[in-house]
Amino acid sequence: MPRLPKSKSAPNSVQGLPLDTSLLKPGMRLAVALSGGADSVALLRALAARREELGLVLHAAHLHHGLRGQEADGDLEFCRELAAKLDIPFHEARVDVAQEAKADAKSGKPAETIEEAARRLRYAWFRQLSSKSLPHAVVRHAVVLDAVATAHTLDDQAETVLAKFLRGAWTEGLSGIHPKLETAGAVILRPLLAVTRTEIETYLHALGQDWREDSSNRHLTFTRNRIRHELLPLLEGWNPRLREHLAQMAQLAHDEEAWWQAELARLAPQLILPGRPARGGGRAAGEGPGAGLAMDVTRLAALVPAVQRRLLRHAAVQLGVALDFAATETVRSLVLGGRAGQRLALPQGLCAERTARELRLSIVPNTAAKGESAIRQEQQYSGQIPGTINAPVFGVCLRIAIRAAEVAEDGRVDGKDQPKMAILRNWKAGDRVRLRYSSKPRKVKEVLERLHVTGTERAIWPVLEAGGCIVWMQGVELEPLPGLTITTEETA
Repeated sequence: MPRLPKSKSAPNSVQGLPLDTSLLKPGMRLAVALSGGADSVALLRALAARREELGLVLHAAHLHHGLRGQEADGDLEFCRELAAKLDIPFHEARVDVAQEAKADAKSGKPAETIEEAARRLRYAWFRQLSSKSLPHAVVRHAVVLDAVATAHTLDDQAETVLAKFLRGAWTEGLSGIHPKLETAGAVILRPLLAVTRTEIETYLHALGQDWREDSSNRHLTFTRNRIRHELLPLLEGWNPRLREHLAQMAQLAHDEEAWWQAELARLAPQLILPGRPARGGGRAAGEGPGAGLAMDVTRLAALVPAVQRRLLRHAAVQLGVALDFAATETVRSLVLGGRAGQRLALPQGLCAERTARELRLSIVPNTAAKGESAIRQEQQYSGQIPGTINAPVFGVCLRIAIRAAEVAEDGRVDGKDQPKMAILRNWKAGDRVRLRYSSKPRKVKEVLERLHVTGTERAIWPVLEAGGCIVWMQGVELEPLPGLTITTEETA
């Protein structure tokens, strides 16, 4: 690794990065989330060069994910040495992402992708760094951090917006990566959102500063990598300024979402009412999730569709449910053209009921509502192999890929034809699955009982069928079908 300048600042001949310093305050104890990659190394060097000017108490923090073996060990050592040469206190920790991504039948935790588990563990560690002092053995000076800075760039922003668009995100989802995120006590800042990767590498080359390359960033099994290496370059053939435009879209969506939140804070108390009407006037709010919320259908119907959707989704969020587009439109149809007595059973146990004057929303955890809608009834999505099945009703998007190394030239695996189609559907009585490392197939009904899945959620639990057998089931790890890889994403 090239020797770094002894000075705490970058050489005068090197032009600094255009950092967003608006959220950095004098005296702030700020840790840079340092992976060893070009982006985070550039952020650390740029902040180190300006720490006296900005009045920052700078730290570096590296989380070893327990993946990539010796390569990840090398990343840790690189980051430790870089922090030492810049005279910056260094925090480090280790987690086992692969183990944490697995489903846990005892706790009911569903399986996650490696990407999802890694992000969850990173942010949990950021919260830890922000909530208590670490031992002197871990960092030179025990300290409670005020914030953590991550090195998300304009390119990351563009990839995030495009990924969320592909998943069917609402407009707030298109706001992408925010400059500041406050989550359960941790403050996350992103000072590089206006900086491109090209600018990052130019800056590091000018400093004579090297960095580490994560080999997993080239694996096309990860959605982010496919967008970065395949989709974005293809779309840039149509519009070379696509990344810039996607980042601008994120800014517009972020500002408009701020306006919507203020508007909802004004409208919701007027239109969303607790509980049910009480005899003699007023409302009987009741207790527990079954008490629910209500809206006057005449007043709601008089509003424009954009406001209707926002209020319906806002009310559902108060009950702990995130409605997708299909479910929101179904509820809106109930408001505009439904009749008294109609009820809908929606995902996550949400029940929508129409009375003569109101739309009532409540959670029905153990029993399905009567008069079920098409959302509650059997749903089925089909797709080609390889390919993608996007299922908004189930809240998932499945990507089915072929492991070429296992497929013979004649397209067969172990002497059998590869399935050409897959069907994502509700489970049904008699379905069986083979859990990974299990000696025999088990009934889906029994697996759901072990996961403590009940009520409406249980009735619409999705499974993927290919070649006459179930090859994927939400929340559990199944014995993989030879030749196929199935990855899961949540839809917005």
